[in-house]
Amino acid sequence: MATKKRTKKEKEVSVEDRLRTLYKLQMYLSEIDSIKTLRGELPLEVADLDDEIAGLGTRINKFELDLKEIESNSLQQKLKIETSNAKIEKYNTQLENVRNNKEFDHLTKEVEYETLEIELAEKRTREFSQLQKDISLKIEEAKTLLNEKKIDLEHKQKELEDIVSETKANEEKIREKAKKVEASIEPRLVTAFRRIRKNARNGLGIVPIQRGACGGCFNKIPPQRQMDIKLGKKIIVCEYCGRIMIDPEFAGIKE
Repeated sequence: MATKKRTKKEKEVSVEDRLRTLYKLQMYLSEIDSIKTLRGELPLEVADLDDEIAGLGTRINKFELDLKEIESNSLQQKLKIETSNAKIEKYNTQLENVRNNKEFDHLTKEVEYETLEIELAEKRTREFSQLQKDISLKIEEAKTLLNEKKIDLEHKQKELEDIVSETKANEEKIREKAKKVEASIEPRLVTAFRRIRKNARNGLGIVPIQRGACGGCFNKIPPQRQMDIKLGKKIIVCEYCGRIMIDPEFAGIKE
């Protein structure tokens, strides 16, 4: 019995009234879209800056670990130089007391070998020293950039917080109005409208006719179809963009 009553009530609501109500809902939703547009790309920019700051922190940590490893390698080369110098000093002392040519040749070769080891270790030490300078410079550059990004993030967050605080109360009021209007429209029509709106680039699910064309995609509408829309006896969608079309007079627009 309740079903029959509800069906009768739905029949009492004309297509024209349903279109007017749907257009009213669109106006509220468009206001909410405008508020989101006002916030712009700020939420995305804040998220991107967060990611960049995290990435820079990871990069700096890696550089610092590399620096410690290079310092350790450089210390090892210095120890090699000290060890080789000590060996050369010992071999030179032994050379003063050689007893035959064979022993002399052996000690001379050892001195030459340790001398080459020192030269190689000194070369590697210089390379490590240059790497330390390069990485230290990269760390400083990354830290400078990190500080800049943190300042940017602070400004963006403040800007976003200000906009949100300014628009939040108004947005909530509009959302409440939109909910009330939506509740008065049959669910099947709301579902279709939301699907159209989701696929529309500008979020418009219902549009008025403008100079004989669809107010969404601006393609020309045949005269007979314009007349059908003006009569408001049935819901008509644009054959090009799929948006629901409404006569400007129903929408409260003067052409």
